[in-house]
Amino acid sequence: QVQLVESGGGLVQAGGSLRLSCAASGRTLSSYVMGWFRQAPGKEREFVAAISWNGGRTYYADSVKGRFTISRDNTKNTLYLQMNSLKPEDTAVYYCAADSHRRLSDPVRAQNRNEYDYWGQGTQVTVSS
Repeated sequence: QVQLVESGGGLVQAGGSLRLSCAASGRTLSSYVMGWFRQAPGKEREFVAAISWNGGRTYYADSVKGRFTISRDNTKNTLYLQMNSLKPEDTAVYYCAADSHRRLSDPVRAQNRNEYDYWGQGTQVTVSS
């Protein structure tokens, strides 16, 4: 069993930055595709970014491309999301997720939340205008 715990959320002004972390326990994540999703009030959970097992491939939603960077440190069993130039529309609960079935993904699979079988509890990010 894998436990994922997100941290780093908070309140920030538009244009600011935050760095989210997702710490894993129970099993090493070094062989898994990992992803970040977010869910705003009244909306469905949407894909933000994903990364292959060794960080060699990354995928981003168009809405965050060029502003967010996903990375991982397999020695620390931790996933990160650096968020820059934040906008009010980035306000949401951010979740990290693990796809334990594969090391590599593709643009279609990476964005499909049904491909991920482990989820964290989420961390709130609020961007004020």
